[in-house]
Amino acid sequence: MAARHDVVTMGRVGVDIYPQQIGVGLEDVESFGKFLGGSPTNVAVAAARYGRSAAVITKTGADPFGRFVRNALRGYGVDDAFVGTSEGLPTPVTFCEIFPPDDFPLYFYRLPKAPDLDIRAVELDFDAIRDASVFWVTVTGLCQEPSRSATLAALEARGKRGITVLDLDYRPMFWDSPQAARDWVKLALPHVTVAVGNREECEVAVGATDTPAEAARALRAAGVSLAVVKQGPKGVLALDDSGQVEVPPAPVNVVNGLGAGDAFGGALVHGLLAGWETERIMRFANAAGAIVAGELACSDAMPTEAEVERKLQEARDVE
Repeated sequence: MAARHDVVTMGRVGVDIYPQQIGVGLEDVESFGKFLGGSPTNVAVAAARYGRSAAVITKTGADPFGRFVRNALRGYGVDDAFVGTSEGLPTPVTFCEIFPPDDFPLYFYRLPKAPDLDIRAVELDFDAIRDASVFWVTVTGLCQEPSRSATLAALEARGKRGITVLDLDYRPMFWDSPQAARDWVKLALPHVTVAVGNREECEVAVGATDTPAEAARALRAAGVSLAVVKQGPKGVLALDDSGQVEVPPAPVNVVNGLGAGDAFGGALVHGLLAGWETERIMRFANAAGAIVAGELACSDAMPTEAEVERKLQEARDVE
């Protein structure tokens, strides 16, 4: 019988090929770094950095990059027992351009189909999904079959056990339209206890909202216990049974903002597992995101709890 995990995430994985030169287009980049990537994968890595037992449900191609993914996961302390292989599909790679502080174009190479969208319900370990203290899924996992059916089957099998998080990671290039995404998100929301996303992602999930607070209320009305609306340089708003919390962003000199959301997610998971009050969780997650935004890599830069606490102290000193 598989060991019980604190955190099981499900969905996207790949290899991030990030430029070593900042402020230039890909056509002018001379060298790159290779890193483990994929949002739910990075969340698992972040959780493991806090000492949590983490695993990821995903698939790679039968290729060298697939071997890299497995080696990297084990190196970060993430269980790769649920990483499958899709024959004939290449492990995805993702390129980006880095124009700080807020322009980071992404170029996904996920054709003809990403293996992580080839996850099938019959391949899932439902006991591991049910037994995890936190189960994390993404909107991207709903964009194509058979991943869509597998994601919904996993949510239905889990029921309302423990903490179930839906990352509202809407990526326009994976969908025909925002409405198509909204239709499937509506089916997922009743099964989750936490929803987290930025303003655009919340709008895709629940329709147009005038304010972050309204978006949070709409998510709560859809059935989630905790709604988290990330606002970038304006901080974060969270709404749960105890009320609304708004916290400012942590100061950072941005290098690459692409991993900040995943760092936020891993810190969110850690705080939820620790049973912290919502405001403490949001401040901790903001600080974790700021640390990673100040680095080139995503997975490699995920901080420890001590590093986040030092960042929080720096923010208090600035105040």
